[in-house]
Amino acid sequence: MSNELLIGIHAVEAALDHDVTNLVELYVENGSQNARVKALAERARELGVKPPARDRAALDRMTGGARHQGVVARYKAPAPLAETDLAALVEKAGRDALLLVLDGVTDPHNFGACLRSAEAAGVTAVIVPKDRAVGVTPTVRRASAGAADRVPIVAATNLARSLKSLKDAGAWLVGLDGEATQSIYAVDLKGPIALVLGGEGEGMRRLTREACDFVAKIPMRGDVESLNVSVSTGIVLFEALRQRAG
Repeated sequence: MSNELLIGIHAVEAALDHDVTNLVELYVENGSQNARVKALAERARELGVKPPARDRAALDRMTGGARHQGVVARYKAPAPLAETDLAALVEKAGRDALLLVLDGVTDPHNFGACLRSAEAAGVTAVIVPKDRAVGVTPTVRRASAGAADRVPIVAATNLARSLKSLKDAGAWLVGLDGEATQSIYAVDLKGPIALVLGGEGEGMRRLTREACDFVAKIPMRGDVESLNVSVSTGIVLFEALRQRAG
């Protein structure tokens, strides 16, 4: 585990809700009139965490000027899951297995938004490359509104190998590519599925695309060339949920 900063109300609330034992220190703004900050501080005390007060300037220095809302914590971040955990995750979820693979998302705000959609959709796990992609940083935690602590995240040393592991475990791989001819709405997304999206700009890498069983696109009528990866993630995840509810 490594110590990280949790910045802002959502990120700290998530730690209090789901992983309070790894919360090392919690600081709140001295004299804050924010009702949510006051409630958070009171709840922390009830859980045995005593939050010392700091003035706003001290919190600004601690966070490098990031928008902290009067709440900052030091947190022992648990290590992400490994590729070897994938088979067990898929087996446990059975036909409800719904995985999200992000091939090289580098913007922390995009990754955080993807995690937020993934948590809302109840995904089994999010798989990301260990290299050439953003990790779970304080900015990601803040952008995810706490989802980074609620969604299983697998950091893959070798993404191609991880995709093969998903296939071997019984999951179909559905990639999203704007150049595809098939609409995502025409693809059967029921049963064990891994939805695969590429990073900003370049999309999926060639080997990742070739590993997919199906490749589809989000049909668009306007002149915009492509959607933001976090927007695309939300669309395809909730299309999968729509189909599974039928």
